[in-house]
Amino acid sequence: MQVFPRLVPAGDSAILIELGAEIDVAINDSVYALVEQIKRANLRGVSEFIPTYRSLLVNYDPLVTSFRVLFEQLTVILENQVVGEKIVFNPVVIELPVVYGGEAGPDIQNVADHAGLTIEQVVDIHSSVDYRVYMIGFAPGFPYLGGLDSRIATPRLKTPRILIPAGSVGIAESQTGVYPNESPGGWQIIGRTVTKLFDISSHTPSKITPGSRVRFVPVTSHE
Repeated sequence: MQVFPRLVPAGDSAILIELGAEIDVAINDSVYALVEQIKRANLRGVSEFIPTYRSLLVNYDPLVTSFRVLFEQLTVILENQVVGEKIVFNPVVIELPVVYGGEAGPDIQNVADHAGLTIEQVVDIHSSVDYRVYMIGFAPGFPYLGGLDSRIATPRLKTPRILIPAGSVGIAESQTGVYPNESPGGWQIIGRTVTKLFDISSHTPSKITPGSRVRFVPVTSHE
């Protein structure tokens, strides 16, 4: 039986901190609380944080610090996190205008049929909540969003598409997400946004960041 939290080496310049074994809001909150606590500690040699659903990868410069030193420092932070203050989040909410259905959302009828709902009901349900950005992955800037209403949870396509347009909004099982760039994919595409989600030339390439929230706003067209 695994005991959490646990720290494990990840190559020669990173430490993986695992806080749990499943997708869980409380665990994900702990991941982002841990990010803030490590930032405040200003640990020498730490270069980057990569948060996921249940873990945090801490990259470091092995010429500045060592695995042993950083392991001990992170262990102290984790011990304090258990009994210490609770980090209060004020997540940024990012609104994305979305054209649902039609050419922009070729699979929305699949979702409606699977749920036993009308297309209008699917749109209303999908756009009625603010989604938690659990992590960025699969492709640069691709947000994995939690909080999808179980009524419209739909399996992936049996045969993935070779090319999905940038900005496509999809559903796969209990998650929803947005394709930031053209790419292959197997999610059920229900709409599209023209908001550019990833710009490699920008100082912050990904418009959507882990820990933030996404709100979909239905529009009739992108003018």
